[in-house]
Amino acid sequence: MNKTLQMIRDYGHEQVAFFNNEKAGLKCIIAIHNTKLGPAVGGCRLYPYACEEDALFDVLRLSRGMSFKNAAAGMPLGGAKGVIIADPSQKTEALFEAYGECVESLGGRYFTAEDVNTTTQDMDWVMRKTKQVVGKATVSGDPSPFTAIGTFDGIRAAAKMLNGTDDLHGVKIGLQGLGHVGFDLAQQLVAAGADLTVATHSNRKNMEAMLALGAKELTDAELYKAELDILAPCALGATLNYETIPELRCRAVAGAANNQLLDEECGVMLKKRGILYAPDFIINGGGVINAGQEAYTVYDKENVLKQVHNIFNTVYDILDESQKTGEPEGVIAQRFAENRIKNGLNA
Repeated sequence: MNKTLQMIRDYGHEQVAFFNNEKAGLKCIIAIHNTKLGPAVGGCRLYPYACEEDALFDVLRLSRGMSFKNAAAGMPLGGAKGVIIADPSQKTEALFEAYGECVESLGGRYFTAEDVNTTTQDMDWVMRKTKQVVGKATVSGDPSPFTAIGTFDGIRAAAKMLNGTDDLHGVKIGLQGLGHVGFDLAQQLVAAGADLTVATHSNRKNMEAMLALGAKELTDAELYKAELDILAPCALGATLNYETIPELRCRAVAGAANNQLLDEECGVMLKKRGILYAPDFIINGGGVINAGQEAYTVYDKENVLKQVHNIFNTVYDILDESQKTGEPEGVIAQRFAENRIKNGLNA
């Protein structure tokens, strides 16, 4: 069997569509993983992938994660993702209008939204060609603050499991990445009294702001080896892998990045080392809870925040079950999500 088709089968996708619009400079992939619970929702990531195989690998993992994330959050939505292969500095209106045409061609099966290197402004351009957009600037707006809120609550849950209290004062936390979510989260952690160390490849302005608030700076390599209570990956995925996990000197991992583990075996490695892991698609669900509500009901911010704050309970329950059974947290979380997809949200 063709390698690409085998990858799609292995991840269990319903549909993967490749699009090319030379006039607009668009090359993109939209992967619809599962629509059993409802139309698929997931953001559009714009990234200069080294090759199309890398883009496919990313979109397959991200879209499957969206199915799990939406189901675990109790939303009647499936999971999907779009990736545009491009230089973020070369974004144009025509590019996003062409992407909107791609979304529209899927016949209502996919709602797109902003993600890495895309914004609500970009989604305004997408909406010129399709109504299949959530996270609209005029409705739920930027989902990043809600992702940060949920991640902050998940970190509190991890701290409670470690220390018997969710008070973060003096807790040593290392945060990787100062994008929209990471910077917001970092500010919340400092305000809560955490002893914060940060690593970032860019966003120097945000780093300077955090240093002024008392945070410390390390490189990524130094952060992995630092004595920490909690490591919070908030950049790109697969940072917890066969090279980095043996170097970790933290007690727990709880962050906002998608697909933090390279593969399932990495979750087993963390468990064997006694490092708690807050599954990424559980802890970072706040943004899609916020934006996704537009796809199936009237947007209600108060209701959204109630659901987002429940991430604390879900993360704690998964960590607790893992401690009692010895199963890796990711296995428990995936089984929980898959059971909901198979048997309904009340399962």
